[in-house]
Amino acid sequence: MSDNPEIDTLNAICREAKAVGKLSGDSLTQLYELFGQRFTKALDALKEGRVKKYVFRPSGRVVWIVLGRERDYLIMPKVEFCTCDDFYFRVLDKKVHMCYHLLTHKLAQNLGWFTTIVESDECYNMLMNEWKKAIP
Repeated sequence: MSDNPEIDTLNAICREAKAVGKLSGDSLTQLYELFGQRFTKALDALKEGRVKKYVFRPSGRVVWIVLGRERDYLIMPKVEFCTCDDFYFRVLDKKVHMCYHLLTHKLAQNLGWFTTIVESDECYNMLMNEWKKAIP
């Protein structure tokens, strides 16, 4: 348990969703109450298949990307980091707990609602440079 009830609720919902393979109506309501428009945007991104898991071979490196409306956002789930402006201006300032890209990723990973793209290690630096260009 964390010291954040919103994140604890999100984690509990994700565990339940992973177990049954879907979000219940009650879970959808709870998530909307917790995250409002961020959840609505996350649900849209999930439905539109905008979560990509890049797996690089042979190293096995994994990079998560959420395709945004204006650009692609690099997600680092282990440290709960995103390259979007909302993360920089609201999450880091502790005005909100997570941007919609991180919320989208968390739900996608637990529900298996993402596309896996396998690339060679030779493509890693080129793709990372592309994704980093989008960082403000």
